[in-house]
Amino acid sequence: MPTPHDRVLVVDFGAQYAQLIARRVREARVYSEIVSRTMPLAEMLAKRPKGIIFSGGPASVHVDGAPSIDPAVYDADVPILGICYGAQLVAQQLGGTVERTGGGEYGRTTTNTTTTFVHGGRRPVLLADAPDELQVWMSHGDAITRVPEEFDVVRSSAGSPVALFEDKQRAVFGAQFHPEVVHTELGQELLRDFLFKVCDCRPTWTNTNIIEEAVDEIRAQVGSEGVICGLSGGVDSAVAAALVHRAIGDQLTCVFVDTGLLRLGEAEQVEETFNRQFHVELIHVKAADRFLGALVDVEDPERKRKIIGETFIRVFEEVARDLSSAGFLVQGTLYPDIVESGGGDNAVIKSHHNVGGLPDDMDFELVEPLRNLFKDEVRAIGEELGLPEDIVWRQPFPGPGLAVRIIGAITPERLELLRAADHIVVEEIRRAGLYREIWQSFAVLPAAVRTVGVMGDGRTYENPVIVRAVTSEDAMTADWARLPYDLLERIASRIINEVAGVNRVAYDITSKPPGTIEWE
Repeated sequence: MPTPHDRVLVVDFGAQYAQLIARRVREARVYSEIVSRTMPLAEMLAKRPKGIIFSGGPASVHVDGAPSIDPAVYDADVPILGICYGAQLVAQQLGGTVERTGGGEYGRTTTNTTTTFVHGGRRPVLLADAPDELQVWMSHGDAITRVPEEFDVVRSSAGSPVALFEDKQRAVFGAQFHPEVVHTELGQELLRDFLFKVCDCRPTWTNTNIIEEAVDEIRAQVGSEGVICGLSGGVDSAVAAALVHRAIGDQLTCVFVDTGLLRLGEAEQVEETFNRQFHVELIHVKAADRFLGALVDVEDPERKRKIIGETFIRVFEEVARDLSSAGFLVQGTLYPDIVESGGGDNAVIKSHHNVGGLPDDMDFELVEPLRNLFKDEVRAIGEELGLPEDIVWRQPFPGPGLAVRIIGAITPERLELLRAADHIVVEEIRRAGLYREIWQSFAVLPAAVRTVGVMGDGRTYENPVIVRAVTSEDAMTADWARLPYDLLERIASRIINEVAGVNRVAYDITSKPPGTIEWE
């Protein structure tokens, strides 16, 4: 780890956003590291952190076995910031009151500066220059109703008597809201105040550091053994391959598996892009029949992902046996994949094929140099590594491919229908100049649903197609894209006129949460 750099620890209490906190710290060019709440305090302090941040979490401080931490941390002379559940834990452990008010606050919420700081002539440490009224992002049921002795209440809201509090002398702070979420006004400023005013951190952490660290870790992990990389053509696997190639050179062999679940023309595009950009061996495995055969009559999305994950591994194992010396498998796994797949205190949202879908008996040790990063961080690293724009800025495409965009059973006919509709969506988004602005845009084919229509003065009874387009910064949250009406009209008209078997197009206006970006 980068000992020359200041370090801030993020203690994970089961939050979906723990890594987002760490990422916001890194955006301020301070090195951050997530640690488990079960890590012994002595081990945490041995890392010599300049500050410690407690994440949120789904639990209540009132339930038996609620996530906790050694209270001696407050006497360690290290600044502490608690967020959401972390703030409630700070309050409870130091003698404040956390109540089950029966209300709770969720989503965008207005906070106000308390009279102590408005009329008392005092300035808080965090957000000292913020306006009286501030919009923040809340997600809590319990509420802090009384702060511990020596603490001051800085901000409050209708449902949170204590929305932001501080003990300036002990350098302990708590925010009931989520400053790491983009919906919180001045959220990054709050974190920067903590990092630079309180912790006295130096902003020296950069993408170059991340690359250097990843290269060193890869070399230490694999030694002189052979390594294969599952290359999909997307930015994640491309950046992972570039990092590993920088670390070990010709020890790397890349494998592209055509699952039959790809988009229109994707296999040809991957080979062309790869041969133009990389100078390592590429093995192209055509396995469409194998994947589609394993998915016959499978409708449950979790089963789809697990079947696809295992089939990928079996293909890679066969390639490795032919190479005779590949004991490591490189994957472009990102942190959102890990969070949504569950584990520890985190709930399972969906098992990603490259995380929860992996078989227990595989022959490989995984190399995942991007597993602690978000998509936009990966793109920045890709640019730093010199990857071309058409790779770095390609919209995300799920590893299971169109299998999770066809709701219900997968057939060759349904695949061809969706492939044609999806191609139109992406083509029109590009023509409108919105491809980079939108995080993901694609088509979905719902389960065996038919809809009545009128075409050529006659009745039709065909398939609907749903168009999905979202904006996001990190895929942890997403909002539906407000596409222009004329663009939606062109997409719908082309799909209905050009794709046989479709007579209706709908547009999905669900954000994440409550939905996910993909339908399955």
